Amino acid sequence: MKEIRFVDVGEGITEGHIQAWSVKDGDVVKEDQAVVTVETDKAVVNVPAPIGGIIRIVAPAGTTLHIGDTLAGIGTPEEMKAYRPGKNAAQREQQPAQAAAQQKQPPAAQTTAQQQSQPLPQQPTALKEIIATPAVRKLARDMNLDISRITGTGPGGRILENDVRSAGGAGKPAVAQRTKFSETLEAQHKEEIERQPMTTTRKAIARNMEESWKIPRAVHMDLINATTLWNIVSVEKPKVLKELNVKITFLPFIIKATVEALKENPRFNASYDHETSEIIIKKYYNIGLAAEAPDGLKVVVIRDADKKSIVEIAKEIQSLHEKIMNNTITLAEMRDSTFTITNIGSLGGGYLSVPMINPNEAGILGIHIIRDAPVVVDGKIVVGKVLPFSLSFDHRIVDGADAVKFGNAIIRYLEDPNFLEMLG
Repeated sequence: MKEIRFVDVGEGITEGHIQAWSVKDGDVVKEDQAVVTVETDKAVVNVPAPIGGIIRIVAPAGTTLHIGDTLAGIGTPEEMKAYRPGKNAAQREQQPAQAAAQQKQPPAAQTTAQQQSQPLPQQPTALKEIIATPAVRKLARDMNLDISRITGTGPGGRILENDVRSAGGAGKPAVAQRTKFSETLEAQHKEEIERQPMTTTRKAIARNMEESWKIPRAVHMDLINATTLWNIVSVEKPKVLKELNVKITFLPFIIKATVEALKENPRFNASYDHETSEIIIKKYYNIGLAAEAPDGLKVVVIRDADKKSIVEIAKEIQSLHEKIMNNTITLAEMRDSTFTITNIGSLGGGYLSVPMINPNEAGILGIHIIRDAPVVVDGKIVVGKVLPFSLSFDHRIVDGADAVKFGNAIIRYLEDPNFLEMLG
């Protein structure tokens, strides 16, 4: 007999949500058969059966999961008759309702219920699971606080920096003020307010944006004469689509130019280690692409972009986009990016922007819609195609002069006919 549990998949994921079961309680399942779909804040995962046998579903669809929670048990008919699930998310979610029901009972009834729910004396009390990053643990030590006594407000009970500071006396007035504002707002506009619970993905976006906002950033903006790029894509696009059924856009060319610029400016392909005050230079080039998904922003990754051709990158972008829209993207396809590009121009708008830096990266390149604009060619003003870009960067790792050099390198490659024709 084996249990299906929500395991630690890394990436800081501590919470999941059961979308749907593809089997019913009591069904006979085969080994490696996909039985349940779980949504995390990064991706939707189809979980297979570890063995064949009869399945007993413990956590129904809609259950919120934390690390270690049991989803189901699988075994022989005899094993399933005697099966008692381990850590159970469904039972945990029922506890608040049970506690509320007990409070409504008469005192005598409450006493009886409490006596019945008392654990056996021989059973040891489970130790509290402490989920916190090394930086948060260090903050608790620096503030002389016992982290085991702090209640975490993050997913799965994760202890956040704000939890530690609140426990030490900081941040309480702000929390009280927000609560008072919320109560006043709802009292004044009862029929005109709707509370919408955030999805797992939306919560993850909120946490990532909070982390990103802590980065001391600056922004460099410039324009690229994209006339040659426009002409090459216009010629190659119909040919590649007809011969290979792959849609060529400007983005693969921009990715290749960015990779070459990263090679010349390696501190943009890096991250900052706050614990050791070191810069970590990455000598591989995994380009993250910020993508609009039905449930919110996701970042997919083109791995080893320096080793792939324009057609290969275009094909991979097409495949990843389909997976995003079908909600079949995997965690492996969204992790370990070294530098991110956000294609604002694909949405049809934007001239300049201030993109949010993906945490653990040195910068993000925002590219905008290509427009007709006057450009100077051989001393004459002509109508050309202009591509604006915005480069947000971590000022702890690089300076403004570095950003200008990096931006100039991207401009140089995307305006160089020889470089673009070689790629095309």
